[in-house]
Amino acid sequence: MEISKAELTSAAAASHGNSPASGSQDLMGSEILVKSLQAENVQYIWGYPGGAVLYIYDALYKQDTIQHVLVRHEQAAVHAADGYARATGEVGVALVTSGPGLTNAVTGIATAYMDSIPMVIISGQVPTAAIGLDAFQECDTVGITRPIVKHNFLVKDPRDLAMTLKKAFHIARTGRPGPVVVDIPKDVSFKKVAYTGYPQSVEMRSYNPVRKGHGGQIRKALQLLLAAKRPYIYTGGGVLLGNATNELRTLVDMLGYPVTNTLMGLGAYPASDRKFLGMLGMHGTIEANNAMQNCDVLLAVGARFDDRVIGNPKHFAQNDRKIIHVDIDPSSISKRVKVDIPIVGDVKDVLTELISMIRESSTRPDAGALAAWWDTIEGWRKRDCLKYSMGSGDVIKPQYVVETLWNMTKDSDTYITSDVGQHQMWAAQYYRFDEPRRWINSGGLGTMGVGIPYAMGIKLAKPQSEVFCITGEGSVQMNIQELSTCLQYNTPIKICSLNNRYLGMVRQWQEIEYSGRYSHSYMDALPNFVKLAEAYGHVGLLIEHPKDVEPALREARKLKDRTVFLDFRTDPTENVFPMVQAGKGITEMLLGSEDL
Repeated sequence: MEISKAELTSAAAASHGNSPASGSQDLMGSEILVKSLQAENVQYIWGYPGGAVLYIYDALYKQDTIQHVLVRHEQAAVHAADGYARATGEVGVALVTSGPGLTNAVTGIATAYMDSIPMVIISGQVPTAAIGLDAFQECDTVGITRPIVKHNFLVKDPRDLAMTLKKAFHIARTGRPGPVVVDIPKDVSFKKVAYTGYPQSVEMRSYNPVRKGHGGQIRKALQLLLAAKRPYIYTGGGVLLGNATNELRTLVDMLGYPVTNTLMGLGAYPASDRKFLGMLGMHGTIEANNAMQNCDVLLAVGARFDDRVIGNPKHFAQNDRKIIHVDIDPSSISKRVKVDIPIVGDVKDVLTELISMIRESSTRPDAGALAAWWDTIEGWRKRDCLKYSMGSGDVIKPQYVVETLWNMTKDSDTYITSDVGQHQMWAAQYYRFDEPRRWINSGGLGTMGVGIPYAMGIKLAKPQSEVFCITGEGSVQMNIQELSTCLQYNTPIKICSLNNRYLGMVRQWQEIEYSGRYSHSYMDALPNFVKLAEAYGHVGLLIEHPKDVEPALREARKLKDRTVFLDFRTDPTENVFPMVQAGKGITEMLLGSEDL
């Protein structure tokens, strides 16, 4: 089960030099792995060592092109690599050991899978001879991760390592992106084999994602779009992942049609533009949701008609509309909502083709119908559904914190991460994103604890940018140990905790749906976050009055090379509005406490 002494001796002898044959050299599996990562231009890898990956760590020690970041928990390693991937568009890489290392990483892998983020997670495994024998720190990595990865590999021969890594990176970044797990047994990282170089290309018979959309379908879509009386463009995270924001902006500006983004798609179209109706869905704006329900032609691009977006599908289907759905993943089309014109293809390519067809066409949208449609939309917009009251002015309103931060940073190079809960919705509603890949949060899985690791991963990739993590006192405690990593690797992030002493979103649901029975949603044993931040070697600020919000944020921004934890004591009774209750249609909205 363990590696024999003879094997160790032969490895030691071999590592002190070998005579490379023609074009090949004898390398350990771990060295081949590192060379493969270098060939993929990997700059950062987040990880945590353990017995099954020590040969890999030894190979990392002997090189200086890849920076390894030692996190404090494997979940944070995957989240940090995920945040890096979201902000840069590159493949994020994490390294964990076998058994608990891998199971700790599962939440991070599932988070990336639900949001289609390109990642390669390398996990250690017990030696091949011990697999299935309940060895120490053994678990069935392939079995455990199968439902939450795009693909996974168990490497049984070090000769397959380079090609497996090539496949892993290719699968992760092409088609609909996603995480790929590569499980490497300890003996595979240890054995020496001839290495002839990293493969230049990869052929996979079973994996050939479609890139180019069907020309005939795009032409049909064009006819529908130009004939529409009440058109609407609905876009999701796929536009950001496909780097199609410029194409989307060109299309919207050419047509003059209203546009909305999902939570994951914010920033694809500038929030400051009048044609943007705000986010739609459960906590979307009145105008975005009503336009969704009342349009006659809907162009959906890189979005998946998620339950939080369209509410009850039966209610959504009551109104007759033609739907055009562009997505790279055929399984996402007509999954929850029947569509009229499916277009499978890369969103950037499809939009490019659509734009060139519009330019060539002599037909133009019906100006009169479009003007009437905009009048209707402006009527909804006038209701100003995101307006909030400052109350007596003694208590900090969470919306005010986000709005102040936006006013302060809107013209600077800023990234916003969030955790999950009320603060996430307030950040999405009141921070008006004009650029893509600036809003980094967990959409599909809704994972608490991602905020600090995301911010850490982004700050490493973008050291000149400002990185703010908007979080809550519940979420932040799930990976607060990473404050230690921030200090070690000098990633000075700014953490804005909207501390309302409750698990806010749970409390909101309990107030509305469970007659105010606040079962286990109040936190009455919170740490002193200022002292805690200081204990980790950072700056902590307590803010209790609205007048201190702006000065505190200014102070935090001045401390460019320090991580700052801002503990904002916010109104514990504040709810997120508008709100669509589960099971309701997207126009059946609660607009404030008077609707309760």
